[in-house]
Amino acid sequence: MRDLGMNGVVRGRTLRTTIPAKDGVRAGDRLNRDFTAAAPDLVWVADFTYVSTWTGWAYVAFVFDASSRAIVGWTTSSTKTTGLVSKALNMAVWRREHYGRPIEPGLIHHWDAGSQYTSVKFTESLALRGLSASIGSVGDAYGNALAESIIGLFKTEVVRRHGPFKTVDDVEYALMERVDWYNNARLHSRLDYLTPVEYETAHYAQNPARRPALVNT
Repeated sequence: MRDLGMNGVVRGRTLRTTIPAKDGVRAGDRLNRDFTAAAPDLVWVADFTYVSTWTGWAYVAFVFDASSRAIVGWTTSSTKTTGLVSKALNMAVWRREHYGRPIEPGLIHHWDAGSQYTSVKFTESLALRGLSASIGSVGDAYGNALAESIIGLFKTEVVRRHGPFKTVDDVEYALMERVDWYNNARLHSRLDYLTPVEYETAHYAQNPARRPALVNT
C-alpha cells in the first residue's frame, strides 16, 4: 500500500498533527490567548495541517502575523518533520528582510505543543535569531486559536472546495494562489475591511520610523 501511495481507512479519528514531544524543551505561553499585537512583526503564530492527495498526505505549514493577519511564511511537504515548520519560519524571516523589514530580536513566535516545534533543532534556530518562543498550554482548544482559525478557512475554502488533489505539488500551487489572494485581496473585518497588505502599508505610512510595508506576496 505504501509503494502505491495508498492509505487505509481510519474509523473514529482523523490524522494527528499535534503530537506532544516527550523530551522536547517546552517554552511558556507568552500570549495566554491574547492574539493581538500593536504592530506587525511583534507576534507571529504558527501551525500546520494535512491535506489528503492521491499519492498520500501533504502537510502544509503556516506562519501568520498577529497584527495584520498576513500569511508571512508557508510551505508544503510530504512529511511532518521539524524541517517542515523550519522552512515556513525561514521563509517568513527571509521575506520580511527581502522587503526591507528585518526581524528585530524579541519577536514572539507562538505555536502549539507539537514535537516538530519543541525539537532541539527548532528551538535552537529561534534562539540564534533572537526570537522568543511561546507554546500554547496542553489540552487547551484555544491555545493557538488564531492559527487554527485561519487554517480552518484554508481547509474549508481551498481543500474542500477544490480538492481532491492528485499530488503534493498540486497542493502547493493551490496554497500559493491562496496566499496571494488572502494577503492582497481578502478584506478582513478586524482590519477595518482592509487586506493584510493594505493594513501593513497604512501602519508604516503612519509610523515612518519603520521601513515600507510588504507590497506583494
